[in-house]
Amino acid sequence: MTLSRTARWTAGWLLAAAWALSFPLLSSLGPHRLWGWCAAAGYLGAAGATALGHRRAALAAALLGAVAVPLLWLVLTGQGQSEVTVVERSGRLLLESGRLYVDQPARVEEYTPYLPGMALLGVPRALLGGGDGWAARLLGDARIWCAAALFGGLWAGRRLLGAARSPLLPVLVASPVVALPLAVSGVDLPLAGLCCLALAAAGAGRPVLAGAALAGACALKWTALPAVAVAVTLLAACRGRRAAVRCGLVATGGTVLLVLPGALLQPGELWRQVFAFPTGRAEVPTPASSPLPGHLLAELGPWGWYLTVSLLMVGGLAVAVSLLVRPPRTVVAAADRLAIGLTTAFLLAPAGRFGYLALPVLLVAWARSTAPRHGASRIVARSGAPGRHPAPTL
Repeated sequence: MTLSRTARWTAGWLLAAAWALSFPLLSSLGPHRLWGWCAAAGYLGAAGATALGHRRAALAAALLGAVAVPLLWLVLTGQGQSEVTVVERSGRLLLESGRLYVDQPARVEEYTPYLPGMALLGVPRALLGGGDGWAARLLGDARIWCAAALFGGLWAGRRLLGAARSPLLPVLVASPVVALPLAVSGVDLPLAGLCCLALAAAGAGRPVLAGAALAGACALKWTALPAVAVAVTLLAACRGRRAAVRCGLVATGGTVLLVLPGALLQPGELWRQVFAFPTGRAEVPTPASSPLPGHLLAELGPWGWYLTVSLLMVGGLAVAVSLLVRPPRTVVAAADRLAIGLTTAFLLAPAGRFGYLALPVLLVAWARSTAPRHGASRIVARSGAPGRHPAPTL
């Protein structure tokens, strides 16, 4: 590395260490504090190794301190954010009764603000009997399966695009953007992995696979819906209307297939817990209350809530118009457009957390790590009439 590049990387690791240290100093949550101490040590080690010119050692130190040590410790000791328990409870309820939601929840911990697909990530713990042994915790913890969904989606997407090895992806995993949620919660990571896979499949001309990945994402959280519009537009621009329609039909049908049984069993609870609770309209206030613009407006009263919802709809309409006027033709452009839409939604939502912004960052960084191998071509980089491209495949 040149001196200037070494200095930039060293400064980056030091900045990450300072960010990690803010958690044990400011947070009251035990898992966050533990992650902060471990991650800060890893990032400081990475900064030192980088200053000495050892890039691989720096990355290893960051991954060890920010990901491996805190994740394994928290999993094996049964610590984590309440979302982990919520997902595992959904998996247990699914196996025991076919239902997913606690009836008439009275406390925040009893709400399940996820669509039925998320319960599948809690099934392994239920199958292992919910035991407290180290094997049951390691193999059943929802965070492990959330991580598997993330890395599986990222790896499969890069394979579809013929991507070369890139140092950007492991650095992204070691960064606080992925490392923190991976260690303490993990529930947003499967959504990110499936969105990346869907965009890659669309870029590679695989409309059925793209639709299946979108269905999986939409069955986890309704915030995945913008990904459907972006992937369909990408396919329409580069593969033609027929491929786009196939993708849309698979995405719609798959989502209905995964969500409808739970919706029919508990329609009232699904509405209350999945839609009303995250938007601040349930009987119990949501803990997602970072001081983002939408939340600050919603706090002003009923008119503020309606105003922020109106702004959210206007933002969504603007992104939709941009897709029609200037459709994305590459995976990078599609990821950027989806990131813009999600960032707008997270900023203007009546309730939200700063942590939600990790998803747009991950999308943008992942897309830029998908440069094709030497000699490979990225199909979606071509332009021209849809009919001039190879016929879409499954």
